[in-house]
Amino acid sequence: MKKFVAYYRVSRKEQGTSGLGLSAQRSSVVKYVDSQAGVIIEEFTEIETGTNKRIRIEIQKAIQLAKNEGAVLVIAKLDRLARNVNFVTSLMDAGIEFLAVDMPTANNFTIHIFSALAEQEAKLISSRTKLALDELKKKNVVLGTPKNLTDEARAKGLLKIKENAMTNDNNRQAKSIIANCREKGMSYRKIAGYLNELNFKTRYGNQFLAPTVQQLYNRI
Repeated sequence: MKKFVAYYRVSRKEQGTSGLGLSAQRSSVVKYVDSQAGVIIEEFTEIETGTNKRIRIEIQKAIQLAKNEGAVLVIAKLDRLARNVNFVTSLMDAGIEFLAVDMPTANNFTIHIFSALAEQEAKLISSRTKLALDELKKKNVVLGTPKNLTDEARAKGLLKIKENAMTNDNNRQAKSIIANCREKGMSYRKIAGYLNELNFKTRYGNQFLAPTVQQLYNRI
C-alpha cells in the first residue's frame, strides 16, 4: 500500500481555528489517496500567507517524514505550497516524490512553470495595487469610501472582469508552457496533446489543437 503525507495550508489564523478552508483541501486529498488505494500516514497543517518567505515549520516536518518513510507528499493545489519558485525548487531538491491533486500528471518541468507563474502573478498584483493607490493619493482621493465608486467606475470594473475572463489564467499558463515546449523543439501537435493531458482547455472550453497552439504561440 502506497504511503502519503498530506500537507494543508491556510492563510489566516481564523481559518485554521474554524476549519474553514481546510475541509475542502482535506476532502480532495483524501479522495485522491483513496483512488490510489493508498494511506495517509500523517497530516500537517500550516497557517501562513503564501507570500511570506519565513521558514514553514510544518512543511519541513512533512518533507522529513516523507523522506524517512519513502512516502509521497501530497497537497490539494499547487498554490498551497507557495507563490515562490525557489521554495518549490528546494522541495524538489529534497529528493522526495510529491504531487498536487489538481495536477496529478504534472511533471517537474510543468510544476516549475506553474510555480514561476504564481510567483510572477503575486508580484504583478502587488505592483499594480501600489501604483493604483499612489495615483489615487495624488488625486487626493479618500481611500475606502464607497461613494468614490461612481456608476462609470462600476461599469469599467465589470468590463475589466469580463476581459480578464476572456484572457484567463489558463491561457497565460498555456502560453508559458507552449513557449517552453517550443524551445525544446516540440511540434504544435505534440504540445496540443501535452496540454490536453494536463486537462487544459481553451477559453471556449475546448481541447487544444495544433492550430490553436500555433495561434497562442504567435501571440507571445
